[in-house]
Amino acid sequence: MPETASTTRAPDALLPSLAPLLHEWLPRQRWFAGKGRRVIGFTLDAATELLPLDGAGPGLLHLLVRVEQPGRPAGTPADCYQLLLGVRTQLPPRLAPALIGRIRQGPLAGRAVYEGLRDPRLAGLLYERLRSPGRTGPLRFHATTALPPALAPRVLDAEQSNSSLVYGDSYILKIFRRVSPGANPDLELPLALSRAGCARVPAPVAWFESGASTLGVLQPYLRDSRDGWRLALDALADGREFVTEARALGRATAEVHLALADALPTRRLRRSETEHLAAAMDRRLHAAAQAVPALLPYVPGLRAVFAAAGEAPGAGALQRIHGDLHLGQTLRGSDGGWAVIDFEGEPAKPLDERRSPQPTVRDVAGMLRSFDYAARTHRPWNADWAARCRAAYCTGYAEAAGADPRADPALLRAYETDKAVYEVVYEARHRPDWLPVPMSAIERLAAST
Repeated sequence: MPETASTTRAPDALLPSLAPLLHEWLPRQRWFAGKGRRVIGFTLDAATELLPLDGAGPGLLHLLVRVEQPGRPAGTPADCYQLLLGVRTQLPPRLAPALIGRIRQGPLAGRAVYEGLRDPRLAGLLYERLRSPGRTGPLRFHATTALPPALAPRVLDAEQSNSSLVYGDSYILKIFRRVSPGANPDLELPLALSRAGCARVPAPVAWFESGASTLGVLQPYLRDSRDGWRLALDALADGREFVTEARALGRATAEVHLALADALPTRRLRRSETEHLAAAMDRRLHAAAQAVPALLPYVPGLRAVFAAAGEAPGAGALQRIHGDLHLGQTLRGSDGGWAVIDFEGEPAKPLDERRSPQPTVRDVAGMLRSFDYAARTHRPWNADWAARCRAAYCTGYAEAAGADPRADPALLRAYETDKAVYEVVYEARHRPDWLPVPMSAIERLAAST
């Protein structure tokens, strides 16, 4: 992204006038990654008027803003966030919940500023802009197909790290809130899979970017689908098996991995790299045990899991993978077919890491943990249900891939353990009542060596 790019008037005065409002509003947004650390300042990377701010109707201001917070490692840039702000003289009552505040000084003094995506008129404008490839200031818009006009927008409230809009039940637009230089995997990988003819992933039909950063991706909205997490919970509640669905999901995962290996570079996994992976897992365990003392009794057994993976001979391949695969990242259509979505990876991790080739068993481990999580939400806990789903998923994967992920048990167990350690820290911080779920896996995995 350029240091400063603007197609709005008085950009030097714009950010200081918005800063008091952003100081209060940004930390309250669920997609803001800097919670728990105070905001000490802002830097403007780009400001673009997608709809003029001095017209009779609402204006739409697109901002790329860096948020300064203490504790940032030396030499690393501050996090950059994408904001789409509506600007009106008077805010209609229906938009009152979207209000950020009124500006007291500067070029927009007296105007109401609000979350622009909550305004159907402004959300519709963004879609119309995607229908017309080209540039607006530093923003570049692309489309792979002709899109129908005038689709009514609505905001999806389920997102955590991004924002999503659905247009007419036909398309879904994901707006990346925290952006980094480089192609976002949620655009890069579905595009590659589409070109490779993989039908398991909805193909991007439009996107927009600034500099080297992906800002948003438009894909078909699979309106008749249900996510795998909800389907698994329904099966548990009804006392039904889920092995047929799990086996089919394993095949779908393998098909995505095979297509990614065909479409993008791969290479062999070296022994030195398994040692590096295991050492990184061990470091994360050490940090987690300091944060969550309940882990301490299990540290010796968990370290043994990682050591076994580090001592395994280099085998298999490194390739692009999903990076954050679980039941909630899958959709099952009315025809029974599975689709895989949300290829962004773990948003908290650096973009370079999310785009790096990795062992496919990392995705498999994520899904195995997800079956365990689903089973643990049901009372009484059905351990056998989870075990049957896990086995069926691996069997389906082997049927499509020609190789069983269980054939590399040390690395698979290490990735599953690493995931469980992450879950312990997350639940301890955000949902303490859920902590027994990953702790039960920690107990099992620590005793497995």
